[in-house]
Amino acid sequence: MKEILLLIGILIVLVGTIMAFDARKLSKKLFSFGDQNEATSGMKIMGFILAIIGALIVYFNI
Repeated sequence: MKEILLLIGILIVLVGTIMAFDARKLSKKLFSFGDQNEATSGMKIMGFILAIIGALIVYFNI
């Protein structure tokens, strides 16, 4: 069970980091031109929060 939670935490950190760093590229693919700036900032914030949640899962699992 511990290994599964560790793997889930690492995957959440990975997804959050990718969302934070590639937010501009992802928003260009998913949203129209007017929504890109708002979507980029929202994706960066959400990626940062996901990375922190995943890191906490990994930290408290070890």
